[in-house]
Formats: sequence, structure tokens, C-alpha cells
Amino acid sequence: MSRAVFEALAKAARCGEPVALGLISGVKGSSPQKVGAKALFYSDGRICGTLGGGCLEAEIQQRAIQSLRTGQPAEFELLLDHDFGWDDGLICGGLVHGLILPGAGHAGEAFWSQLARRETSLAWGIADDFAIVMESPAPAQERPGWRYRETVAPPCALWIAGAGHVAQAVAPLALQLDFTVTVLDDRPALASPQFFPAETCLGAEVWDKLLALPLPDVPCFGLIVTRGHRHDALVLEHWIRQPFLFLGMIGSARKARTIFEHFTAEELATPEQLQRVACPVGVPIRCRSVPEIAVSIMAQFIDKRAELVPQGG
Repeated sequence: MSRAVFEALAKAARCGEPVALGLISGVKGSSPQKVGAKALFYSDGRICGTLGGGCLEAEIQQRAIQSLRTGQPAEFELLLDHDFGWDDGLICGGLVHGLILPGAGHAGEAFWSQLARRETSLAWGIADDFAIVMESPAPAQERPGWRYRETVAPPCALWIAGAGHVAQAVAPLALQLDFTVTVLDDRPALASPQFFPAETCLGAEVWDKLLALPLPDVPCFGLIVTRGHRHDALVLEHWIRQPFLFLGMIGSARKARTIFEHFTAEELATPEQLQRVACPVGVPIRCRSVPEIAVSIMAQFIDKRAELVPQGG
């Protein structure tokens, strides 16, 4: 993910270590990675991030190391056809455009650290002269031409109601998948750092107070996995009125039908609001274990994030 590359760039700038940033600026047809994919290449052969792996990445790495030797930035265009990738099985058929920037560290530690933190939406890019710049609100005619532009936005938030086994499996996976994670439960013994990664925001209080918490000012997703139907319905009654882009609730189709019919009869939610709720949550992968359930849930949330959240670029 870009964050790891930005953090590595900040470290390289701080230490004065020469590195070359490679990124994909355009794609036509099929390719192993999309526009915006990044990798940092070191002179000793290390790579942080990925541009797709295999022969594609090996070819770009060779060019990046050469670029480190000469100090000259470069563009590349690679056709992923039979001649290029047959030996490695990479015959996607697409055309990949990209940039190699051996002086990326010169943008400075503060520049890359700011992008890594993603506290606000930031626009940056590569100008026609290969300069790495943060886009300013200057009039359009004063802005440079661009070889590549990207908007780096804060990560989406995932709020989880319930701190049991499913939440404990989902939280670390969601963090790896670029969500910030908040876990809420009225049981302090479970909503504890003992069971969750340090980056997890934990809330342990009575549900009335937890459900009154305001959502952050970023795209938000909700997962309801409390200890029973009654608590699930309590959370859903509050969260369905909150601006979540998507809500998932654990349970069976029968549970969903029962709760939804009750919500409709009591006018607790409109049909449109209930359409935002997936119950059973997760994609059908015949999962049995808790880790498999977590994978199923996060697969659905990844898909919904791609569908509902505009991607910068």
C-alpha cells in the first residue's frame, strides 16, 4: 500500500539513503497492478511495495537501479504480451506506463511523512519536469503540467459493535486492509488492548453512551457482531440512522427477516435504510472457522469500499 512506501521514503530522506520510486501512471487492458501502484527500489536489491511482481517488477527494478546510477528520472512503457512474460506466466496483454524517480527522497522527510499520515486529503504529483510537488490551490494557469497526479485521502473507518471472537479476528485484518478500526462493547473485559492491535480504538461503556458517539468525518462502515440478537437490534436501531455507507450484521437470513420485519412494522427504519444492511454479512465462501468468517466479512467490505468510495488519482 502507498502508506508503507511513503513511510519508507520518509525514512530514506531522513537517513540520506538513495532510493528510486517507481509508480504506475497509466494502464490499458489487463495488468497485475493498477494506476497508482508504487514500489521503492534500493541499490542493494530491496523493494518496498509492489508494481505487480514477476517479470514486470524485475524489469522495472533493473531500470530503477540504472536510474539510481545515473541520477536521471525515466518513463517506461511495457507491453505484457507473450514475448515479455511467457517464461514467468505474465501474459496479461495490457500496456503499462510508469515513472522512475531516483531523486524521490529529495522531496524531504516532511513531505513524505505528511502523505503517510493522511490526516487530511492531499493532492500531489509528478510535474512535466519530473519534480515532485504538493498541489497547491493556485489558479489552474499557474499549475505545472503533470505526468502523474494523485489525491491521498484519510482511510475509511470501520466501526465494530461487539468485541468477541469475530471482532478480534476482523480488527487486525481490517487494519492491514487500510481501514481505521474502532471496537465498541459494554464489556470492558473484552474491549481490551489484550485482544486487539495497538492501533485499534477501543470503547467500553454502556451502549447508550457508545451509540451516541459521533462518527469521524471520513467514509464510515459499520459491523454489528454483538453477543446476541437483542444487542444487535439495539445497535442497528441507532446505527441505521447514522451516515454509514454500509452496514453488516452477523446472523442468518431468518434473523435478518425477523429484525427487518420488526423494524418496518415499528417504523424504526425505511426500506431504503434497510437496503444498506447486509445480513448475513460477508461473501459466501463456505466459511466455518472464525478466521474464515473474518475473511468473508472483509472481502465484502473491500468490495463495498471500491463501489462506494471515490478513488483519488
